[in-house]
Amino acid sequence: MKAVRTRRILGLLLAVALAACTPEAAPTGSSQLGTPAVITTGLAAPWSVVFLSGGTPLISQRDDGEILELDGAGRSRVIGTVADVEHSGESGLLGLAVDDQDRLYAYSTGRTGNRIQRYPLTGEPGSLGLGPAESIIEDLPSASYHDGGRIAFGPDGMLYATVGDAGQREAAQDPASLAGKIIRLTPDGDVPADNPSPGSPVYSLGHRNPQGLAWAADGTLFAAEFGQDTWDELNVITPGANYGWPVVEGIAGDGRYVDPVQQWRPADASPSGIAIIGETIFVANLRGRVLRTVPVGDPTTSTSHYAGDYGRLRDVARAPDGRLWLITNNTDGRGSPGPDDDRVLAVDLPD
Repeated sequence: MKAVRTRRILGLLLAVALAACTPEAAPTGSSQLGTPAVITTGLAAPWSVVFLSGGTPLISQRDDGEILELDGAGRSRVIGTVADVEHSGESGLLGLAVDDQDRLYAYSTGRTGNRIQRYPLTGEPGSLGLGPAESIIEDLPSASYHDGGRIAFGPDGMLYATVGDAGQREAAQDPASLAGKIIRLTPDGDVPADNPSPGSPVYSLGHRNPQGLAWAADGTLFAAEFGQDTWDELNVITPGANYGWPVVEGIAGDGRYVDPVQQWRPADASPSGIAIIGETIFVANLRGRVLRTVPVGDPTTSTSHYAGDYGRLRDVARAPDGRLWLITNNTDGRGSPGPDDDRVLAVDLPD
């Protein structure tokens, strides 16, 4: 497995070198995906969706701190509200994750910074509730923008989280700061013994505002990241690597930093949540109002789908039935909501 992963990373580095010859990878074809089905409507700034082991979906709403469950008919009910959520601009209740015991983890902005909390779930589907919060990590850098906020469990059972630079640009290069980092913790919030730096949760540094995390079948970790004015990025994350912000943005060819495997103009992208299904990376884009697919085996290329059809897309996830769920984000203050926004859509994927 280690040899396979090493060959994969070497191939990706070669792809980066080839991609650096052109400023941006162009779409490689038109959409081959079908028309999405509507799962639910009327959500308020939804941010993340996860599924319990029995298939029940849970959705976070950024501004009001509410966590919703959906039933089989797409009806939503509030199972609880994360306490003391401070919403301003991009901050609030952000990412969700579920562990193998169906405990819910939530990344949110509190009074003293961003934090990750864990909640036992009470009751049964249709009557779920939140148990008492347990702190996993507190006082992460926060601001009204660049809060990161995506959390996910890796194939190693560890909890990964994206932490934005929170406007502290230079701190992204400071190993002692958690601003502008991807961090790695045990499910209880401890620092794993095999992290790159002993005693530090930092897994990679030099990030601006990463919001997408997903693993390929061979264990390769991909992350999507908002750039500033020049390039948004899709990166392959390796332990201890430096991705260059704020010194470089996009493919720079600077040997001190790891280049992205693909880059896009922010107006065409603003990538948030990502998911990997089979050999395809699915990327939800906000400003670009598009779903992109990227081949795991050739991440320098991409295909665009639904350009402008559903507005801003915040998250994507594989549902238990194999369909791809899309979360729109038109009620977040930067979109143009329609009468049914925000929505959850489901796409049947081709074999």
